[in-house]
Amino acid sequence: MPHQCQFRSYRPCLLAVATVVLLAAFGCRDRPAPTGAVPPPSVLVETVRSKPIPRVIELPGRIEAIRSAEVRARVDGIVERRLYEEGTDVRAGAPLFLIDSRDYEAALRQAQAALTRAQAVQDNAASEVARFKPLVARQVVSAQEYEAALSARQQADANVADARAALTLAQLRLDRCTVRAPIAGRVGRALVTEGALVSAAGATLLTQINQLTPVNAVFTQSNVSLLEVRKQIASGALAAPTDRVQVWLTLSNGEEFKEPGVLDFTDLVVEPSTGTQILRARFNNAQRILLPGQFVRGRIVIGTIPNGMAVPVRAVQFDNNATSLSLVADDGTVVRRNVVLGPQEEGQWVVKDGLEPGERVIVDGWQRVQPGQRVDAHPVAANPS
Repeated sequence: MPHQCQFRSYRPCLLAVATVVLLAAFGCRDRPAPTGAVPPPSVLVETVRSKPIPRVIELPGRIEAIRSAEVRARVDGIVERRLYEEGTDVRAGAPLFLIDSRDYEAALRQAQAALTRAQAVQDNAASEVARFKPLVARQVVSAQEYEAALSARQQADANVADARAALTLAQLRLDRCTVRAPIAGRVGRALVTEGALVSAAGATLLTQINQLTPVNAVFTQSNVSLLEVRKQIASGALAAPTDRVQVWLTLSNGEEFKEPGVLDFTDLVVEPSTGTQILRARFNNAQRILLPGQFVRGRIVIGTIPNGMAVPVRAVQFDNNATSLSLVADDGTVVRRNVVLGPQEEGQWVVKDGLEPGERVIVDGWQRVQPGQRVDAHPVAANPS
């Protein structure tokens, strides 16, 4: 009996211990087993190579016609007809407007009559000189009469020359009643209509013609910047182009103009108010995409950096007016280094100092790592995106 009482007193304790053991066993089964150390973070790197890098400057500009002519009235009169279709290409000398010519036709006939009259007087004076010449030798006619005949013939010759000039002027005025294109190109809209009175003295503007093939793109650049470029070329930091300087255009809608142009003129005068010089490039413009007055942006290849090094824009870190790069050392750890940047070319920063060929620059993932931390580096080309 005493032993049975002792067993009954221990029974609740044994049940409590068994319950704790079972709960601990289930708890251990739910916790994951340890898997070891945390792996190093992955980063994408790009190995720096030394290579020639084109030096490009980007400038705003405007398109100008290589030739532009304002067609103006050169005689007074009423416009009778427009002889061209607006917005079309015309050849040089093509008729554009017809001005009432009846007054000028009458003036031409009047000038022709004046010339005929002057020629008749000239013939009479010449015959009189021819008749007096043998008579003066026989002293039948005095020398004074002969000299008067010679003077009359000279005056008649001058009158004929004057009449011929008046006839030419009358013919020119009549011809100018048909207004013709002074150059070949695309003619604009008519600025006068049939029935309008135009004036030679007022030089009434009738229309305008622009030659669109080729065209010019005009840019302005700071004189200080151009001096710096010359300095770099002289020091060897920049190799001057061996061929003609190429220019590429970006249109106002962001599209790239497919045909490159060439720089053909640099003004030797600096604008005093702005300190800028004018640069001009010529483009073939076979498709007539470029139009006078159009705004563009030009990329001008002014030379080549012989042994340049460049890194993607997203790899550069800016902090407190300092620029730095995160590199992966040979032992796989991160090193941060300050660098000196040059110009930005084609989406990459040119590095002037602080970087050596063969070093690995972290392009993506440098935000997640710290200097001295070990990383798992993969080349950018292996990025599946």
